[in-house]
Amino acid sequence: MNAKFLVRTVCAAALAWMALAPTADAQPAAQPSAAAVTIAREIVELKGATAMFDTIITGVIEYHKKIIMSANPNLQRDLDEVGGRLAQEFAPRRTEVQMEIARGYASRFTEAELKDILTFYKTPLGKKLIVEEPKGVDDATRRVDQWASKYAEDVLVRIRAEMKKKGHNL
Repeated sequence: MNAKFLVRTVCAAALAWMALAPTADAQPAAQPSAAAVTIAREIVELKGATAMFDTIITGVIEYHKKIIMSANPNLQRDLDEVGGRLAQEFAPRRTEVQMEIARGYASRFTEAELKDILTFYKTPLGKKLIVEEPKGVDDATRRVDQWASKYAEDVLVRIRAEMKKKGHNL
């Protein structure tokens, strides 16, 4: 797993958590009904909300293969074979992630609200939101990355300037 993948995955998970986490003043959520979870799952499918996690199944396998190969480079062929089998074996776990996301939605919204959300996502504007929202998140991530890089540079310049005032050359 490269750093950008990891950062994006963590950001996506954080966004999902923030969107679905209970607020400080919220009452503990009751167990959502099966119907609410079913509707929420349809919303999750429509939105493609699990797509951001699709690479995790193979990414984790590849990550561990690289660790093992760094110590044992001659194992690549066997690790590739095992990795391929594990990717197929663990592929159904995608459904587990999808159900967890659906349960999160279902615990935050009433069944009636979920029906309204589903209806919205089936409208032209809702369909556009589904297509454009990931692009907006990617754009926002890129902009925040640029901002953070500039901010870090500004902080380093200021630290060096302040340390120079104190007689230190960094």
